[in-house]
Amino acid sequence: MTIQCTQLTDSSTPGNIYASSGNTVVSTVYFCNTSAGDVTINVWAIPASGTYGAGNQIYKTLTIAAADTYIMDVEKLILGTNDALAANCSSASSVTATVSYVGV
Repeated sequence: MTIQCTQLTDSSTPGNIYASSGNTVVSTVYFCNTSAGDVTINVWAIPASGTYGAGNQIYKTLTIAAADTYIMDVEKLILGTNDALAANCSSASSVTATVSYVGV
């Protein structure tokens, strides 16, 4: 298992929190709100040849309470080469995304 940590931006264009360089299983993603206020996040699973949009959004305006963590671990994501997970939030640098993955 390997982990990758990324702070989310509040940009209207989401940033990658993980980009696969080969076949990968994402087992868990933690979204930790380090701020003193509630924030919302948006998350996309983007295929290699695609861009973010309503057709590949997997979480929309998910609220994470102040100093709380949302854990995405019920279903594993299998990503192919150049597939990606992207996210943004309502307040820059308030949420850290930690992705746990393993190559297959």
